[in-house]
Amino acid sequence: MSSELADISVLNPNDSTPDTVDGVGLARLYGAPLFNMPKDLYIPPDALEVFLEAFEGPLDLLLYLIRKQNFNILDIPMAELTRQYLTYVEEIRTRNLELAAEYLLMAAMLIEIKSRMLLPVIPKDGEEEAEDPRAELARRLIEYEQMKLAAQDLDKVPLVGRDFWIAHAFHDPNTVERFPDVNPDELRDAWQAILRRASLVKAHTISREELSVREHMTMILRRLQTQKFVEFFDMFDIERGVPVVVVNFIAMLELTREGLVKVTQAEPFAPIYVRLGYEATGGSGADSIIPA
Repeated sequence: MSSELADISVLNPNDSTPDTVDGVGLARLYGAPLFNMPKDLYIPPDALEVFLEAFEGPLDLLLYLIRKQNFNILDIPMAELTRQYLTYVEEIRTRNLELAAEYLLMAAMLIEIKSRMLLPVIPKDGEEEAEDPRAELARRLIEYEQMKLAAQDLDKVPLVGRDFWIAHAFHDPNTVERFPDVNPDELRDAWQAILRRASLVKAHTISREELSVREHMTMILRRLQTQKFVEFFDMFDIERGVPVVVVNFIAMLELTREGLVKVTQAEPFAPIYVRLGYEATGGSGADSIIPA
């Protein structure tokens, strides 16, 4: 029988308790719950099933009584606490349960503290106020409660074997890894598939076309020497691509800046024309006119 103190509930076959209470068994027989009470059941006096609300020691019991009654742990009413503690201890003793010696020692300590509080307190030499007889008990209870809360926090940490298991994969070192058989025809087909995929990947080398603004300036002047007036949009060959059009436009802007070409428009939204900005002579070439 456990020596821990607790609230006690004993099954009695002579009472009027129903067979089941909210699906909870009345007793256990070889570990299995017993829901129906047999009519001819005989329970020996020494074989009663006792359900305990376990305490881990006298300090745990005292802390339980203090918290249950909402007592101030720094101002413990020793008379009431001692009465409840002794009542509890006496109840356990009357039920023929083994009582640990530390519970009796704590009972004696409570009685001593209660007696000291009834006597006048004389301060020691050099002390203005006498020490409270309950101070040592309060200190031990506070330390115990702190340790108990810390133990509860540690118990919440996942524990191997209780909350989870470490997975272990079994590996037989004697197992021989066997590769699937491949015939020559399958190997040949795989190689040909690789070659076909490699042939689809081709490298393309893109060379940059070097365009000269000076050459386009010469081409514009030669054209204007023969056609005199040319519409602005006709000066660009769109089919040759964007780079050629851009270089051609830069060449025209450069000629306009040098005064060799003039861009005219009769009125707003009218067509824009391009013409020479000088009088062309038979002996003057476009290359000699363009500044270096």
